[in-house]
Amino acid sequence: MGRIDYLHDPEAPPADSVVPAVVALVRDDAGRVLMVQRSDNGRWALPGGGHDVGESISDTVVREVREETGIDVEVVGLTGIYTDPGHVMRYDDGEVRQQFSICFRARPTGGGLRTSDETTQVRWVDPADLAGLDIHPTMRLRIDHALDPTRTAPHIG
Repeated sequence: MGRIDYLHDPEAPPADSVVPAVVALVRDDAGRVLMVQRSDNGRWALPGGGHDVGESISDTVVREVREETGIDVEVVGLTGIYTDPGHVMRYDDGEVRQQFSICFRARPTGGGLRTSDETTQVRWVDPADLAGLDIHPTMRLRIDHALDPTRTAPHIG
């Protein structure tokens, strides 16, 4: 299913739902970041997705990373909580969702890289090479916060 992101766009349709979602900044032993190219909008992103009823939020992180990338992870920290009523996503099925995302840090524990229905590419990326990827500004903010060694408290906003 495709989607269109609207960021502070006066032409954006009004949101009709809010779904808690997670993303994970996963770093391997070489310091590279696990990135996916999304099949719905073609942009590069951290792996993640919607929280399901009956899951703990850390279980959502583990499930979503495994589903989208083939990599098993362990959650090791919280980067922040990101909400912005000016960022909405319109999906092909007509849903218009207000952005709400919790960003975690995680480390790989096993598995192997593979794509899924939601990803067209999965790769480990050196942080210096992230600037060359087409990444939505709100996702780039999460990545920047997660990679900033001077941040001592999670972002709430």
